[in-house]
Amino acid sequence: MTADTSPDLSSPPAAAPALASVAAPAPAPASATAEGPQGPSTGRLVGIDLARGLAVFGMYAAHVGPDPANGGPLGFVMELARGRSSALFALLAGFTLVLITGRPHARTGRAGRQAVARMVIRSLVLIVLGFALTALDTDVDVILAFYGLTFLAVLPFHRLRVRTLALLAAAGALVMPQVLYGVRLSIEDGDWADALVAADPLARVSDTDGLMELLFTGEYPVLTWMSFMLAGMAVARLDLTCGAVRTRLAAAGGALTVLGYGGSWLALRLVPHARATVAAATDGDGAASAWWSDTVGYLVDGTPAAWLLVGAPHSQTTFSIIGNTGVALLVVVLCVTAVDRLPRCARLARPVCAVGMTALTAYVLHILAIREFGMEEETGPALLDLFLYSAVALLLATAWTRWFRRGPLEHLLHISTLPARHVK
Repeated sequence: MTADTSPDLSSPPAAAPALASVAAPAPAPASATAEGPQGPSTGRLVGIDLARGLAVFGMYAAHVGPDPANGGPLGFVMELARGRSSALFALLAGFTLVLITGRPHARTGRAGRQAVARMVIRSLVLIVLGFALTALDTDVDVILAFYGLTFLAVLPFHRLRVRTLALLAAAGALVMPQVLYGVRLSIEDGDWADALVAADPLARVSDTDGLMELLFTGEYPVLTWMSFMLAGMAVARLDLTCGAVRTRLAAAGGALTVLGYGGSWLALRLVPHARATVAAATDGDGAASAWWSDTVGYLVDGTPAAWLLVGAPHSQTTFSIIGNTGVALLVVVLCVTAVDRLPRCARLARPVCAVGMTALTAYVLHILAIREFGMEEETGPALLDLFLYSAVALLLATAWTRWFRRGPLEHLLHISTLPARHVK
């Protein structure tokens, strides 16, 4: 998504100012009411749909595309999708939370309580759906249950202003990876985690490690992935129709990208024996690319403190969170700007935007397809699979959104939240 021997390298102090530098909330329109603010900034941002569609295709690439270990330009492109697409998805999930609870200003009164109730219901449905897809026993680490619990974790912050949200996201990126490292070491060295899993009804029902997996030991632990959603919530508070705001956001994204991946590259070379220690603890191709690539492999022999210096997308370190957040911000800015400034680009991107509008459906269907057809190992068939998955998603999403506002599963998710209307 640790007790560090060199905290000055693994916890870059510039992260918080870089995130907070875009904190320029849009002024409240004069027509704002307790039911939610009105005005152009509250409408659907097509650029956000485009970014979400790209995140879907990034996940397709990570799950059914060619192995990045094959190298070459294709391997490089495939590696770019690893981890960064799910981080983009998480950031956009925070954006969605703010859209539901009120943008650019949080709803208050009964409307606010109903919005919170809708989010709670959505979160619970995503948790159930995530565990249901996990039970299919595919090779995919299904992310939905993690998203659902992360929604619940960040929901108490939905009324905060953009600067506060940005600073919380930065603090989470700086602190939570070290906390997670300590918790995972404690799990490795003791048996308290097994006792909690045994007592967890969610673990018994789902045949997983339940909350322990969602919070700490899974591929997308809530403890570290909260930062992405908080950053997305901060972005949603901004007026993305303003060119100056987009420019500052792009600058922040670029700075975070350099700080995250560049900081990891520098740290792995400055800290004595760091690369050798990481290489010895993982099953990948060495630590030369550990500053940006998952080809470093997975930990197989404990978690050394040097792991905190890694910037690989799924490493759950400060460097990885900062770098992934920077990339996600750049993608959002590029998509919003392209749709706003380039009408021809907007027209050509409509099918991708349609996938973004039906992202939950597109995600679930590709998991079901993987369950039915499996995942190819060779580059040729894998590349064909990626093309077929993407083409089918584009065709179905374009056809569906021509007649309907929401995707099929999006509509069912909306229906499940209707009881929130009875909240007083």
